[in-house]
Amino acid sequence: MREGDRPNEVSVLLAGFAQRQKHTSEGTRQIMAFSLPGDPLDFECLFLDEADFSVQMAVTGMIACVRTEAIKSLLHDRRELGQAIERTLLADASVAREWVVNVGRRDARRRVAHLLCELLVRAKAQQIETSLFELPFTQEQLADATGLTPIHINRILRQLTTDGAIRRSGRMITVPDWERLREIADFDERFLHMKRAS
Repeated sequence: MREGDRPNEVSVLLAGFAQRQKHTSEGTRQIMAFSLPGDPLDFECLFLDEADFSVQMAVTGMIACVRTEAIKSLLHDRRELGQAIERTLLADASVAREWVVNVGRRDARRRVAHLLCELLVRAKAQQIETSLFELPFTQEQLADATGLTPIHINRILRQLTTDGAIRRSGRMITVPDWERLREIADFDERFLHMKRAS
């Protein structure tokens, strides 16, 4: 989906990883959210006439698309479906608020550590193996999500490795000391609303 589209369907990510993003008039990109398997990609389009963000696959994957008319007709008969969509959108808004804080108020080391914590907690909730987690996003994508440069991301990942918070082998990451990574990140997972949103 591209910003400005008038979509007639909504989609859920079944496999792979995706990102929500916006571009400036100068062509720079800000990634506003990463999507994992099981995540809806664009439920806002049920209620808005025009997309105000783009969705792009980060790696090869698979999505399920459902026409908006079909969902809207179900909303009249299935109150619980509407409540689930409402909870999902509210949880997404909570994550967006946390990303604003991350980019606006945390230093670079905390930003990257916080994003890693979020990805690991969400992956574990989706039953993705996290003892040895393949980071699906490039350093450029991580940079566009945290307001840093790819070179800075590389430096921060090396620093987190030196700190003993993570171990890296290419894109494979292990977290030998979760409490250390959480402490560096100042991470509190309440903003994810995992129990309510699931």
